[in-house]
Amino acid sequence: MTVRVATEIAADKLFDYAVPEALAARIRLGQRVRVPFGGRTIDAYVVETAEDAAPVSALPDLFTLSDRSDASDTSDGARPRNLRPLLSIEDDTPFLAPPLLSLARWIADYTCAPLGLTLRCLLPAAVRNRDMRAKEQLYVSPLDGSFDLTPRQTDLLANLRRVGGGWLHSLTREFACSPQTLRSLAEKGAAVIEPRQLRRDPLANRKVLPTRPLPLMPEQAAALAQIVAALESGAPEDAAQPCRVPGKAPKPILLFGVTGSGKTEVYLQAISHALGQGRGAIILVPEIALTPQTVQRFASRFGDRIAVLHSALSDGERFDEWHRIRSGKAVVVVGPRSAVFAPVRDLGLIVVDEEHEPSYKQDETPRYNARDIAVMRGHIEGCPVVLGSATPAMETWLNVSKGKYALARLTKRVEGRPMPRVHIVDMRVETARAGHAQLFSSLLLEALKLRLERGEQSILFLNRRGYANSLVCPSCGHVAECDACNIAYTYHQADTCLRCHICGGWRHVPTACPACGDPAFKYAGFGTQRAETILQKCFPQARVLRMDADVTARKHSHDELLSIFKSGRAHILIGTQMIAKGLDFPNVTLVGVLSADTSLHMPDFRAAERTYQLLAQVSGRAGRAELPGEVFVQTYTPDHPAVRAAASDEGFEPFAARELEERREGGYPPYTHLVCLTLKGASEEKVRFTAEAYARDLARLAPPPAVLVSDACPAPLAKAKNLYRYQILLRAPAARAMTRPLLRLLAQTPPPADVSLAIDVDALNIM
Repeated sequence: MTVRVATEIAADKLFDYAVPEALAARIRLGQRVRVPFGGRTIDAYVVETAEDAAPVSALPDLFTLSDRSDASDTSDGARPRNLRPLLSIEDDTPFLAPPLLSLARWIADYTCAPLGLTLRCLLPAAVRNRDMRAKEQLYVSPLDGSFDLTPRQTDLLANLRRVGGGWLHSLTREFACSPQTLRSLAEKGAAVIEPRQLRRDPLANRKVLPTRPLPLMPEQAAALAQIVAALESGAPEDAAQPCRVPGKAPKPILLFGVTGSGKTEVYLQAISHALGQGRGAIILVPEIALTPQTVQRFASRFGDRIAVLHSALSDGERFDEWHRIRSGKAVVVVGPRSAVFAPVRDLGLIVVDEEHEPSYKQDETPRYNARDIAVMRGHIEGCPVVLGSATPAMETWLNVSKGKYALARLTKRVEGRPMPRVHIVDMRVETARAGHAQLFSSLLLEALKLRLERGEQSILFLNRRGYANSLVCPSCGHVAECDACNIAYTYHQADTCLRCHICGGWRHVPTACPACGDPAFKYAGFGTQRAETILQKCFPQARVLRMDADVTARKHSHDELLSIFKSGRAHILIGTQMIAKGLDFPNVTLVGVLSADTSLHMPDFRAAERTYQLLAQVSGRAGRAELPGEVFVQTYTPDHPAVRAAASDEGFEPFAARELEERREGGYPPYTHLVCLTLKGASEEKVRFTAEAYARDLARLAPPPAVLVSDACPAPLAKAKNLYRYQILLRAPAARAMTRPLLRLLAQTPPPADVSLAIDVDALNIM
């Protein structure tokens, strides 16, 4: 018997090994095994057995090469002979269940990524680390019976029985005794002290009060009934046979609800129904900033059956949470995009909240979109997928119009609360009145003052961190730029330095212009730090919180800031896009968008869609409780259709109809798939030459009109981290019409060693 495995050492290849007879009966797909590799022993994961050869044949040939040192040539598809044997099976329970392994194969094939790299996404680094172990501590358990004890020991045993036992180190503090005193009870047979596994709980310091299901409005009840019907259609007929037929999943459901319409309560009650069937659930949120609030809601409903997976966890917490999910102790998983790979047993429901968010897209290999992965996982495991949004992605909306996805609508806010009033503020008028660029209009400042007097809270959105966008010499026009990236430095007042937001490099603020020697440098533009400073001067009595990447790097910082604001200990919250969606604060009655133009004029065909989504989402943070809300949108282009649509009462559908018509006429997604090839290297000439050669060859291998291949040209961000960047864009109705010729080309002509190539299928960011 032979197996094919993926390793951590060479993630772009698969390797064949022989299975000793003693292990043949135990071998399973997805298991972690130990194999000889060169002169050492390493971990590997079984992705194919001799009896399961068909799936690998569907993978790109580029990523199924065998190690010539460990196996003979298998280019004809035959299994090699004289293979080295695998050494051991690390765990009889596969680390990768068959549905997840099938999902990994699909991702590798669709995104043109090596299967080994794809498997890394499915298994967190802490889980792959063989040195990581569950944490153990000594646990003291009292025993029944009569024992020959001293009066002090008798009292101690009574207290121990009262609390039912506990961790040794905790009991010594609670009972004001030494560890030896407790050990003396064990020596006399009155207690047992033994090592037990101690969970590193990311929710350990939170107070979570239980909640009950809320009464539903008619539209909520109808949406829930639609999801429950989908759950019932995918449920097993025999509870003793929980596995459903793969691929027999109901249509994904778009829960299309305005902000504040109660989508989360629908999610909660749908998950309760799935748990009642003995099945699990995954809830995806787009930002870590949303995770604390979402976890609080779900933990209050499902208790310790919930698990959290996100990048801010420690390795120990991630290890314990993943194994709790794998063992079935946790059946509801909450987290950002990587949580879509959680090893939930008998998965019954996947929820993708704010499904339109670009943060669901992974920006390194494999470049997957968690929303699409959720849909595919639901298809593989036969479970419904709910995509929730007030401003769906154009791709999702087109799938609804074609009948590929079902639609559930929530057109009203909970309890019939009104949508916030939206005002467009023409900043051209404000600038002309003041004689210079303004960050805050007089209308917005007056509205902020009114909220402070009423004791209400406000949220201000500015999608640009730092103090000033650039440092400019007023004499000669010189701009301080990062040499590694050729973009302007951002000035950060907190540490009085210039920082590059691309490579992270920094430098001290120069005392004089390097070009002309003039010391009168000028700070141009506005960032969240500058906005915070201005607010504190305008409203010294107010407590202002800032929430951006500069202040949320520390663990639990998101949770702490949001808790302060929700408790009312701060009056104004200013931040970047991490505050623009999903947050629910009952006392917020004012939202201010300081610059609606930041995303509007990007060189991207999705600019209007993203601007509309951002404005609609951030506006939805206002007036979510009894108090009505008001929104001020400051812009220099007040007549742009995206701005007008976000401020009007017409809603999403007319905007989507206009946007889709423009995309259809231009041949852009979602009517076509877009593949972005980015080549990077230290030599601009070599990168350009390689890109131009690939563009010519691709135009020959995939001729129009089936595939449209652009010329090779510098990327919008032409240099980053001392690497020059060129791009080629491919468009076609089907992604595989582009990826198949591309893989053939790369197999024949790989890029030079000093030029890297990134393939982004269904690219969302072409900067």
